[in-house]
Amino acid sequence: LFLKLPSDPFKYLCWCDIEDHDVRGNQLHCPRVREGPSEEELFFRGEEHTLKKRKQLTDTEKWQKKLKENWENCAELNLSFQDLGDLYQVENFKRILRRLIRVEKLWLVDNSLTDLSAIRLPRCRELNVNKNHFTSFKQLPKIPRIQHLSLAENNIMTLSGISDFRHTPLESLILKRNPCEFQERYRQLVFSSLPNLKTLDGIPKLPEDCSPPEIRFFFKMCTIL
Repeated sequence: LFLKLPSDPFKYLCWCDIEDHDVRGNQLHCPRVREGPSEEELFFRGEEHTLKKRKQLTDTEKWQKKLKENWENCAELNLSFQDLGDLYQVENFKRILRRLIRVEKLWLVDNSLTDLSAIRLPRCRELNVNKNHFTSFKQLPKIPRIQHLSLAENNIMTLSGISDFRHTPLESLILKRNPCEFQERYRQLVFSSLPNLKTLDGIPKLPEDCSPPEIRFFFKMCTIL
């Protein structure tokens, strides 16, 4: 016989929907922010037992829930591995991101993200969006104070749009395992677009990375994965 785990009734609940606790968002290291399926979808899955009947929230309860989600106070936040399988989960995820007005370090690894261009993170200095589905620099959030950006294992084809970071304090950039990494004169093109960049893919800026065009053909680089 199939035996349900003790946590089974809570597997589709956000932490803020669990009663009788006063934990707030900025106290969590890796919060679950995605919403679970609707009651109708659970019925068709045959899993209606996993979610208690949702009650109508009063204005006071709505306000208390909002106070628990005090994302505005987060300075460091890890929202990786959220398993955003449905559109309503993605929209709830973006709702949280719009409230991160003070976050300085943010991890969004492996969330199947494709476009965050409508999101602004005004104080973010370190952003890790490895293992997502970005295809262009234009799809990244607005990050005017970014210093360290990691985009490994996405699907960025070209370096078009990278110059948008020219006027930011960006010091290190990771583009490993993106198609653009195999573009001819890849490192020279990145450093010419970002003169203030110090490190690319974990390798400090080398003399040949900023060599003038007429002598660049003397330098060859082989990328081994």
